[in-house]
Amino acid sequence: MIHLTNITKQHGSQILFTHASLQILPGVRTGLVGPNGAGKSTIFRLITGEEEVDAGDIACSKKTVIGYFSQDVGEMAGRSALEETMSAVAQVMILAQEIQEMEAAMAQPMSDDELAALLERYGNAQEEFEHRGGYDLETRAQSVLTGLGVGPDDFNCPVESFSGGWKMRIALAKILTINPDVLLLDEPTNHLDIESILWLEEWLKTEFKGAVLMTSHDRTFMNSIVSRIIEVANKTITTYGGNYDFYLQEREIRRDQLVASHRRQQEMLAKEEEFIARFAARASHAAQVQSRIKKIEKIERIELPPEQRVMRFEFTEPPRSGDDVVAMEDLAKAWDLEDGGTKPVFSGVTGMIRRQEKIAVVGVNGAGKSTFLKVIAGQTEPSSGSVTLGANVSVGYFSQHSMDVLDGNSTVFNTIQDAMPQAHMGTIRNLCAAFLFQGDDADKRISQLSGGEKSRVVLATLLARPLNFLILDEPTNHLDLQSREILLQALRKFAGTVILVSHDRHFLRSLVDHVMEIDHGEMRIYGGDYDYYLQKSASLKA
Repeated sequence: MIHLTNITKQHGSQILFTHASLQILPGVRTGLVGPNGAGKSTIFRLITGEEEVDAGDIACSKKTVIGYFSQDVGEMAGRSALEETMSAVAQVMILAQEIQEMEAAMAQPMSDDELAALLERYGNAQEEFEHRGGYDLETRAQSVLTGLGVGPDDFNCPVESFSGGWKMRIALAKILTINPDVLLLDEPTNHLDIESILWLEEWLKTEFKGAVLMTSHDRTFMNSIVSRIIEVANKTITTYGGNYDFYLQEREIRRDQLVASHRRQQEMLAKEEEFIARFAARASHAAQVQSRIKKIEKIERIELPPEQRVMRFEFTEPPRSGDDVVAMEDLAKAWDLEDGGTKPVFSGVTGMIRRQEKIAVVGVNGAGKSTFLKVIAGQTEPSSGSVTLGANVSVGYFSQHSMDVLDGNSTVFNTIQDAMPQAHMGTIRNLCAAFLFQGDDADKRISQLSGGEKSRVVLATLLARPLNFLILDEPTNHLDLQSREILLQALRKFAGTVILVSHDRHFLRSLVDHVMEIDHGEMRIYGGDYDYYLQKSASLKA
């Protein structure tokens, strides 16, 4: 379907890949993985024609329709949410108009040759219209919007009234409504809640028939969708059969085999070079020496790829808190509205968070999960009821808002130093390096950082302080798969208490031992892990 053959691409002095090849095959779902900056987004742009290769070939049929969802949604204004979604299928609507015009023309007298040519064009147009799902465009657009959380009540709202995250959902809905032959998805789950992720997962598996090439930091989503992995790393592109978990295992096996081959080659070369050095001066061995020199010159040397940089950290042993960390008594929160009314968020929450519990707060988008964490963290006052922290509880709070209040003029080093003013420079530098800010990167200004880098800075400032109760609102949102896994392992070993909101099911499944669900303003507490919660909540709603 789409073939990239022997491609070479360079950005400035950085070589992304040389003589690399990959294929996108009809109906095959493929995950695109690799470290940040390796060239994953470049692959998307090469396929869409936004960039050109320096060498090599890209072959794609002119009839192949490509839908590309990226994190750059561009400007949206002047339309309703539904109109914006429908704008993506303008070409199909034009095709519908052409079909109507051809049907009208058939009623007019014409020669046999003209009629035959018109019928051929009409047949091709109808086939294309049906292939693009032209007979149910508006129904499909409405269904996709609803699945992504933009309900019927919002269809006619001006698109500019939506926040950035909701605009991303509308942009994704546009691409899905196209029903393309090839779907390129760059982090499609970034701004989705669990319900929308589950809907998208099911839609891709049951409704969409085309090929998929996607990046995702959601391990469960990736495993559920893909049957093949393409890795972009170390200036090359490698294809693996299987899902993401299989890829991780296979990559380790291949690396172990490469290390073993490299070791054997180095041992062989050492013996040959020892022979050459030993007998180079002897005339009687001149022919053998020359033969061995030529032999080792022809050998293609095995090179080991550099180790990929990942965050490496562990939380220091926190000071012990009392066994009762948080007591909640008839807790409620409602937001004041401009018209003088109130909007209830949750109410009647009574319970206890105990030492070393790891708790997930779950609920549909807008249920009040982040508000609940803010109340627990003391970032906003409850409307009624009380929150009481236990003895010796020291709180660390992470949210997307935490990233917004970082001082843009400060450097990474200074920001972390402010969190641990008594520490030596070496200690601060080591902590910076653990979060991938090595050398000059530690002196970057906060304003120059990406979302993922800012997220790592905030996490580093939490690690710098002696905390025993972590309140985390979407801590994985801007982290790649490797960094998520490192954070997960660190939190599993953390000896304090954790309460968090996350849409990463693998993260929740691997970490939490209790679940609090906010459902229509009420709190349900499940005394078991995430799978226990899924089982129990499903039986309650059945």
